[in-house]
Amino acid sequence: MEIGEIRAAMEAIIYVAEDPVKMEHLKEVFAGESPENIKQALTEMVEAFNLRDGGMQIREVAGGWRMTTRPEHHEYIRSYLKTRPSSKLSLAALETLAIIAYKQPVTQAEIQAIRGKKSNSTALQTLLEKKLVSIQGRKQVVGRPILYGTSKDFLIHFGLNSLADLPTLEEFAQIAEEQTQRIFDF
Repeated sequence: MEIGEIRAAMEAIIYVAEDPVKMEHLKEVFAGESPENIKQALTEMVEAFNLRDGGMQIREVAGGWRMTTRPEHHEYIRSYLKTRPSSKLSLAALETLAIIAYKQPVTQAEIQAIRGKKSNSTALQTLLEKKLVSIQGRKQVVGRPILYGTSKDFLIHFGLNSLADLPTLEEFAQIAEEQTQRIFDF
């Protein structure tokens, strides 16, 4: 198969894939091709696709490749999505998700201690239903409480390749301060 054919097929695969397409999957699909040809085709396809003047790009997310919208269009997308009914997360769910993302694996009791509030399990249940968090096992202490951590869907939803891409708590505080300042500048 020629590199051009492989590139076109890869683009189609990434377009239809529900999850980020990993190199292992591409090696299975193109089993008759050398790993070097597959990697070359992927690199060329991503570069060519991202050079075009369109609203989409191909990025490495959660250990694989995925078609995403370009960041410069996020305000338009946000405006569009505001016109549709959505399933937003409550403040409690967002706080819980942040704690899990930064402290995982973590138990429900540890989440409550960090939040400083006696919370019910509704926020945690919502995050589980939306598949943003998952059960990571049980803590090896008396009572064996459930440990929670973020899921692959969390990485995909927030456009992260790994948890290392999360802003540090200091960077997060600076971003929040800048956003607050922008609000009050109006």
